Amino acid sequence: MPYDSIEELPKSVRNLPKQAKAVYLKAFNSAWEENGDGSSTELRDSVAHEAAWSAVKQEYEKDEDTGEWGKIGDNASKSRRPIRHRRR
Repeated sequence: MPYDSIEELPKSVRNLPKQAKAVYLKAFNSAWEENGDGSSTELRDSVAHEAAWSAVKQEYEKDEDTGEWGKIGDNASKSRRPIRHRRR
């Protein structure tokens, strides 16, 4: 079923930044509406979640070190560990 708000999104989406959740919500609801041509609810739901994750991954990436999601190309999505310079 389509989501009315970000707070209703599944647990798997809760670690995304707020803007990415909005992307997920919009893409999910759009895909849900597009696939209403007699498809089963389970299939429709599966296709909508897949489309939503695809939309998120076009704009956001998960940092493998920290597990945090950030906008692609944004330095904030990289590890936030401070850079330590070697002493000579």
